[in-house]
Amino acid sequence: MKNIAPALLLAVATSTYAAELPSWMAGSWGGTIDGTAMEEHWTSPGGGMMVGMHRDVSAKGKTSFEFLRIELHDGKPVYLAMPGGGPVTPFPFKSQEASKIVFENLEHDFPQRIIYWRKGKSLCARVEGTMGGKLAAEEWCWNKAR
Repeated sequence: MKNIAPALLLAVATSTYAAELPSWMAGSWGGTIDGTAMEEHWTSPGGGMMVGMHRDVSAKGKTSFEFLRIELHDGKPVYLAMPGGGPVTPFPFKSQEASKIVFENLEHDFPQRIIYWRKGKSLCARVEGTMGGKLAAEEWCWNKAR
């Protein structure tokens, strides 16, 4: 019986992590906007984190990419972005609903806020904040990749 208890504790801990992370983001997503093919991939929650990757390929072949993670810190999700594989920029948790999550880092140049939500069968994202003293935002929606 002693061997079963640690396994049960691990199962409970893992399900607790999964409940706090946005599991509805998991999967492969893609779409094309203005000739730029975009893809975003998210692992399912496990061990207190989700791992993601985003890539854009323009019609002219120019590419950009970003490595992403959502990890639990002090019981709350934190979005960790590494554009172009560069240093990590953290965006702490701001709020969450059933299929929407908001992260915010007011000290970052742009964006200061990152929002993900489900819109029907699509995954959508929005980045917003101030750029050059003016409010700015970009928004995307992707479908499940085949």
